[in-house]
Amino acid sequence: MKISAKGRYAILMLVDLAEHHDQGFVSLKEIANRQGISKKYLEQIVISLNPLHLLASNRGYQGGYLLQKDPSTVSVWEILNETEESVVPVTGMRKENCANTCAAQWLWKGLNDVTEEYLRSITLQDLVDHETKGALN
Repeated sequence: MKISAKGRYAILMLVDLAEHHDQGFVSLKEIANRQGISKKYLEQIVISLNPLHLLASNRGYQGGYLLQKDPSTVSVWEILNETEESVVPVTGMRKENCANTCAAQWLWKGLNDVTEEYLRSITLQDLVDHETKGALN
């Protein structure tokens, strides 16, 4: 599985929002500056995340985005599943590429299951906590 820049940047943006939740609405410009990501690219990511209803937005001088859900309830899997074209680790997992008769179908399904379980087990809060703990060391 190859995670695109869109998926990686979506995670960075959401972790940034989780870390700065106490500041209220955060502008994409602030996130772009802190994360070294183009503001235009972040605007595209926001659109792709809309189906998850993760973000509240506010226009104007104090405008920006706010994480609407508790970071401990948002998994990395949810984010990648919404931002990536496919999150299967092997193209053979796609039904159009490999019927159930593939000799190694069980292998790829097992790999997919382990990958999905791992990504579902990690939340935005886990990433925030890990970053905070890393900054203390």
